[in-house]
Amino acid sequence: MDDSPAPKLAELLRHPDDLDKIPALKMDFARKKGAVDGQLRNGLREQLELTQSGMNGLGDGQKTVQAIKDEMMKIDLLCSESQEMIKDFASINLVSQAHRNFGAVEAMRKNLETFNDRLNVVEAMLSEDDEDKENMPNLLPCHYELTQLRNVRDDAMEQIKRADDSSLEATLEDYFKRLDDTIDWFDEHVGMLALNLINFVVNDNNGLVVRFAVVMEAEEKSDQRVLALQEALKDHKEMAVRFQSITDGAKKVRGYKEKFLEAIRISAESQFDQAREDFLEDPSQLEKSMKWYFNDLNAVKIGMTPLTPKKWRVSKMYADIYHRLMHDFLVGIVDDPDTSSAHTLEVIGFPEKYYKKMGKLGFRAEDLKPHVIDNREAELVRDFRQLIIKFLDEWIDRIFDQERRDFADRSLNGPEGGSNLDQDEYGYFRTKNLAPLWRMLREQVDTAVNSQRADVVEGVIDAMLLRLHDRQRSWQEMLETEAARFQDANETELEGFQALQDWLVATANDQIACIDDNEEENRPAYLTSFRQSFEPHVTPAYAERAATEVANLQGGYVDLSTWCMTRFAVLIFDVDFRTVMPDFFTPKWYTSTAMKQMVVTFEEYVNDYRAVLHHSLVDIFIEALADELLLRYLGAVRNKGAKFRRVDPFQDKLFNDISVAFDFFSNLPSPDVGSNIKQTWRVTESFLQLLTADKDGVADAFQDFKTKHWDLQLSWVEAVLRSRDDFERSMLNSVKARAAQIDVQRGGQETIMSRVK
Repeated sequence: MDDSPAPKLAELLRHPDDLDKIPALKMDFARKKGAVDGQLRNGLREQLELTQSGMNGLGDGQKTVQAIKDEMMKIDLLCSESQEMIKDFASINLVSQAHRNFGAVEAMRKNLETFNDRLNVVEAMLSEDDEDKENMPNLLPCHYELTQLRNVRDDAMEQIKRADDSSLEATLEDYFKRLDDTIDWFDEHVGMLALNLINFVVNDNNGLVVRFAVVMEAEEKSDQRVLALQEALKDHKEMAVRFQSITDGAKKVRGYKEKFLEAIRISAESQFDQAREDFLEDPSQLEKSMKWYFNDLNAVKIGMTPLTPKKWRVSKMYADIYHRLMHDFLVGIVDDPDTSSAHTLEVIGFPEKYYKKMGKLGFRAEDLKPHVIDNREAELVRDFRQLIIKFLDEWIDRIFDQERRDFADRSLNGPEGGSNLDQDEYGYFRTKNLAPLWRMLREQVDTAVNSQRADVVEGVIDAMLLRLHDRQRSWQEMLETEAARFQDANETELEGFQALQDWLVATANDQIACIDDNEEENRPAYLTSFRQSFEPHVTPAYAERAATEVANLQGGYVDLSTWCMTRFAVLIFDVDFRTVMPDFFTPKWYTSTAMKQMVVTFEEYVNDYRAVLHHSLVDIFIEALADELLLRYLGAVRNKGAKFRRVDPFQDKLFNDISVAFDFFSNLPSPDVGSNIKQTWRVTESFLQLLTADKDGVADAFQDFKTKHWDLQLSWVEAVLRSRDDFERSMLNSVKARAAQIDVQRGGQETIMSRVK
């Protein structure tokens, strides 16, 4: 059967001809469905068989347990009946018990008499071991003898408790008191060995390690026996009295194996404490400060494993304890509010190295539970990234708040022109906070790069690009809001107008500074330097996507600088030419020299700002003035009282106005700019044709105009026709009819007429 995933119907039926494939597709899908159903039936049958087999096994087990119980009851019954079958059994049993008790008393008497002497021997051996802690030759004899003495004490205390004589019990406790001190002494030796066992392995003191393992194994078996006996007596209390005689040996769990595991943990914890101090002092030292960790596990694997019982699986035993401590250590670092982001970064990058080294030691990642940092890499990366972005937002907000304050106070205590702006080495107006902004961005990029994680850098760069776009919009909104205030302001409300113009120039200059690379002086622009700072530290796929975003951002800087120049031009008309523009195409127009006055004003503005405006923006500023003049000029047909009478010399006046403008354009420093502006102004020819065409030729004049300028607005054409003194409704109807008939191809770019409403 084909196991590949079935393709979607949308992929199979892309074209109308594919409908012919439907019968074949149905057969294919039916075949595959049959195969899947067959597999499911087989799988279900196997599961049912396994389930039935398991249930049968459970039933058999229950029967076996019940049979054992029945046999035990029979044995108990036979034991009771046998006592009645033997003549004089009670007397025989009594004599037997007396003999056993006499032997036990004799053994106890001998043990009590020799107890202190044997204890003195043990203490002497312990003293010898104190003098030779590197070898402890008496470890096994001490353990054996102490085990025997412990059993003596436990048996004696157990028997005296049955006698219910508290005075005798207190006497025995005093007699055995020395044993507790000796046991503590021995336990100190064992504890010292447990804490330093790896060092003994490294120093090839294998004999001592083996002896230690023998002691631990013996104690482990003893504890298991005690626990098993306690469990059995707990479940069969009625039998406990009968079988007290078989409970020789240890009566309590001594827990040496657990103490051994605790010693491993304590030893490792002390090393983790030192590693923590080193790591907190220098975050880059995490891997170096953990060198002991892997050395210990390697020593256990190579040196200790052959010296200890196989069932211990000592290598895994150490690895489990060490891994848990490593988990607690790393998570503690991450959750500690006093640690820095640098520490968190090191922790984020550590698991990959950790599991790689543990793999070399033979430990699979899936066997090490829990995950060394609880699989929090993504969360920690996100938190670290958000921390950088938080600082980024705070910086940007602080900078923009300062810029808003500077903009609001632009007319107070400023340099020439009344504005509080800086000037660069070329004399161009500049705002004060652009350089600090880009410096801050570079610092945050460096912080992200120091993480040595591409995902952190990429997330931070995404946030920066987004906020740079937002910053462009915020600046435009701030300037537009202030500029709109002067649109209908009277003479007494123009405070800050001159400074606003300076800020428009400075803002436009700032945008160019962001993207203007000075190759001659090898001085990349802010945006280029920014891109170069992060590109080596991101993935190729992200670098490609970021290049598109940077290009969009670059276009945004160009657009904002152009908008500043255009808004400057609009302000000139809203304020300087406010009283002049309403007179165009009215009777006052014929006797005025408004066009000449405006051109002179243009020249003054250009000359005044040429020295403080970036050289690449001067031509854009001039084009913005020319375009705005043309827009206002053509839009003047809507002026109140605007009327073109056949008896008036409006054609001559139009020629005169346009000639004045063309003279200005012809004398511009850049011939190309002048030529482009004059080409744009050619729309005045079509405008004049609409005004002068006879009634029957108006539709043809419109068609010619529409063919040259595909985005010509019909509403404006109607306003032009209505401004003729010979306007008739039929003229407008013919234009509308012609507009419905002609099919004008939409151009690639908008023309100036798209802005004439």
